[in-house]
Amino acid sequence: MVTLTTKGVRVSVATEYQPEYSTPNQQHYVFTYKILIQNCGEHTIQLKRRHWRIFDANGVVREVEGEGVVGQQPVLEPNESYQYVSGCNLRSGIGKMVGTFQMERIVDGQTFDVSIPEFTMIVPYRLN
Repeated sequence: MVTLTTKGVRVSVATEYQPEYSTPNQQHYVFTYKILIQNCGEHTIQLKRRHWRIFDANGVVREVEGEGVVGQQPVLEPNESYQYVSGCNLRSGIGKMVGTFQMERIVDGQTFDVSIPEFTMIVPYRLN
């Protein structure tokens, strides 16, 4: 698990290869990632947007941007957390993701970016 704190918001990420959904002979590798967002600050915040850069070891870079996460824009009071699971597919079996969440401070509507720590996705048998 990797963790990074930005402006009082802690983001932790854990990944897992999903062999039952992958077809390596067709260059299709599926990974899930679990994100834990913790509001360690003193203000209520809402996650408004996400922006991801996905790097595949074959040289392909994709960008994903949009509202919320998994169809939600969670509100986090101080000391509250929110967790979700999503997925990513790669063609090489090795890659990484990095990104940002745009948060809004409820008290005054001010938005700020929170960094999502870079994390790797590697098919376990490729580690040898």
